[in-house]
Amino acid sequence: MSDADTLSNFDLREEIKEYWGKRAETFDTQPGHEIFSDEEHTAWIRLFEKHLGPGGSRRVLDLASGTGVISHLLDDLGFEVTGMDWAEPMLAKAREKAMKRGRTIRFLLGDAERTMEASESYDAITCRHLVWTLVDPAAAFAEWHRVLKPGGQLLVVDGDFVNPGWFAKLLATFSNTRARFGLLAQPDAKPADMMETHRSILSRVHFSRGARAEAVVELLQQAGFTQIVVDTDLKAVHRAQRRHLPFFKGLERATQHRYAICARK
Repeated sequence: MSDADTLSNFDLREEIKEYWGKRAETFDTQPGHEIFSDEEHTAWIRLFEKHLGPGGSRRVLDLASGTGVISHLLDDLGFEVTGMDWAEPMLAKAREKAMKRGRTIRFLLGDAERTMEASESYDAITCRHLVWTLVDPAAAFAEWHRVLKPGGQLLVVDGDFVNPGWFAKLLATFSNTRARFGLLAQPDAKPADMMETHRSILSRVHFSRGARAEAVVELLQQAGFTQIVVDTDLKAVHRAQRRHLPFFKGLERATQHRYAICARK
């Protein structure tokens, strides 16, 4: 890798870090980030327990932990949890939640691609909606393999948020037709500058064309992971989230390529 490439990656990583720091303010207001019902909480618990089993005081590293949503789920399952995020505003919210709940979850400022944690120090690693943002997933997966104990498990929950599913394509066609006749309402999207930053970042990360499960699996294998299982049955989670989403947005989410990938060291 050239010096220019290193500088370019550093700049992009800093931009991603700044973006998510800004998103912290509204992160917990959005379905798919925070959990808004007991039904969704149960669905997530069952998904994590299905692949990782009960915590039993095992040590887990929750990467890109954000405001601590998944870290608290893992705590509920009985894991000894360390949450790591590189956006301090996210961590502030995560620590506040833990204090209010009287939980002893450890939250660290750190980089998921270079954790600085000791080798073979965790029984499990989890991440939700992180892989699609990675600048260098091959290096990240090698790092996660290093940090896991022999026999340790990795659970990735992610998706292809670039390529639209069939319903999104149908909805886009419908929206274009409405726009021709002046019937399309103004979207209530994120501020324009945030949307542009998001698009710019997405165009430059490794999975700029979409984080398909098969591509993630290939890189995990190259990093030394084995016993890899791809689970696309997230219907219970999507059904619970749909109750808090606009009707069409809920249907769109259910048709996206979303998955959980479990792998072992």
